[in-house]
Amino acid sequence: MSGLIEALGWTLLDFLWQGALLGAAAFLTLGLLRHARPQQRYAAAGLFLALCLLWPLIGLYGRLHGMVAAGSASDAASLFAGYAPADDWQALMQRSLPLLVALWALCIAALSLRSGLGLWWLGRAVRHGGRHPAWQARLTQLARRFGLRRPVRLRIVDGLPSPVTAGWWRPVVLLPASLLSGLPPELLEALLAHELAHIRRHDYLINLLQNAVETLLFYHPAVWWLSQRIRAERELIADDLAASQLGEPRRLALALSELEKLQFSTQRLALAANGGDLMARIKHLVQPEPQRVNWKAALPALGLAVACLGGFANAKTEQMVSKPDKAAVLDFKTCAKPVWPKAALDEARVGTVVLSFVIGADGKVQSSEVRKSSGHSDLDQAAREGIALCSFQAARHKGKNVASRKQIQYVWTLE
Repeated sequence: MSGLIEALGWTLLDFLWQGALLGAAAFLTLGLLRHARPQQRYAAAGLFLALCLLWPLIGLYGRLHGMVAAGSASDAASLFAGYAPADDWQALMQRSLPLLVALWALCIAALSLRSGLGLWWLGRAVRHGGRHPAWQARLTQLARRFGLRRPVRLRIVDGLPSPVTAGWWRPVVLLPASLLSGLPPELLEALLAHELAHIRRHDYLINLLQNAVETLLFYHPAVWWLSQRIRAERELIADDLAASQLGEPRRLALALSELEKLQFSTQRLALAANGGDLMARIKHLVQPEPQRVNWKAALPALGLAVACLGGFANAKTEQMVSKPDKAAVLDFKTCAKPVWPKAALDEARVGTVVLSFVIGADGKVQSSEVRKSSGHSDLDQAAREGIALCSFQAARHKGKNVASRKQIQYVWTLE
């Protein structure tokens, strides 16, 4: 038997208990982070999935270089010592290693073939998918708002349940043909914004690496569970990024709701093409309520959690005063009229947008949101960009500069 097959076989067996240990640690960690931001849960799940690959690689390297005795008293063999002599189990496993490695390689070949067929189908859809100049222009304009420098192509494909993003160096968005006629333009734009969020975060490349780990360690349930959690958190992060660019979380939530209805009517599961439960994503956008705490499981961290929440509440009280002694005053010298988007000007689009924004203690605009849309997302975004350039004399409360919230109305009209 070759040394590689022997070392690889024992590494695969040892990952049974290694993966279980990492899965248990990930379960506890994600439980403690259940009220954290999706980015933190995503990072934690990604770290544990990376450890699932790193630990066996270190073990394989050690066995191949003589740091670990490949066939002597393996941890996997010692698990059965209570039922029979460890030497007997070790001898049985030793004889079975070639078959074990062969089955593992065969399954990897089958999974790789499936992934290859999927990539082939994506490439075919990109080459033969339909084009839509109007929506391509709209997607290009939206991509600029996301800060994407590479061109993003749009292809119209039949038979897809939801939009799909493919490619990293030359990204493309595959749009189901049914959505062009089945969704209002503003809702379809929200779904495209979600896909652009994936492109901005390079999620396609990360997903390919994730698929590689799933393929190599397909036999362990912890790997599939971690991958599912990663995809679910990834969708929440993309939703948040898209909603922040649109300025209207409810518009994206409504688009996801309509997408869920469409998939339900065609007897499909309510899952996005890139992973994630649509209903959970809608709830996260509309009403991100924290889950109830399991007191029995949270008792060790209860004191720290109360202290952190108290400190956070005090900090927010100091930073934001609802009724300051002196309201913030706009410095007109620093403020200019918003730049009218060229496409909106060419199409003579008008409307009124109401913005709510937070002015920091330094007089700068920290954040803004659309309270009432003009009906045109580019006009809404231009208003947000315009107010972000303004400076204020900060509000004062008890002799100190404090943060405050103001509301302003932009009227886009042609004279």
